[in-house]
Amino acid sequence: MTTTTTMAELPGLAGSTLGTSDWIEITQQRVNTFADATDDHQWIHVDVERAEAESPFGGPIGHGYLTLSLLIPMWSQVLTVTDTTMALNYGLNKVRFPAPVPVGSKLRLTATLVTVEEISGGLQLTVAAVIEAEGVAKPVCIAEPVFRFYA
Repeated sequence: MTTTTTMAELPGLAGSTLGTSDWIEITQQRVNTFADATDDHQWIHVDVERAEAESPFGGPIGHGYLTLSLLIPMWSQVLTVTDTTMALNYGLNKVRFPAPVPVGSKLRLTATLVTVEEISGGLQLTVAAVIEAEGVAKPVCIAEPVFRFYA
């Protein structure tokens, strides 16, 4: 589900759920590529045999920051602002990783628009972002990203 709106309509959406993204699969290749990009080759992520033998999770898990980085492609499926000229990730107020992401998991985002504030040349949005893994009771990531949209 995607919310399509305009800059003028955004303030009226504060407090509402914007939508839920499609599922994204966390493959071992995706985890390995992320490890190479970030130089984070901790065995719990990239050494399948060792993770299966020694990890409390029974196998390799995705990096927390990999999960967080997928917020952006999932976010782009949740909100479309038709008349913005530019959008920026302004930052994060908070982030938590309540549950691990086993390789093979499928993740999706549900986003609720918390606040919309006027800024010079645009709007600042604070979002309650919940990333869940299919079949897992706890969210795998809870975040409060802040985005800026410019007219």
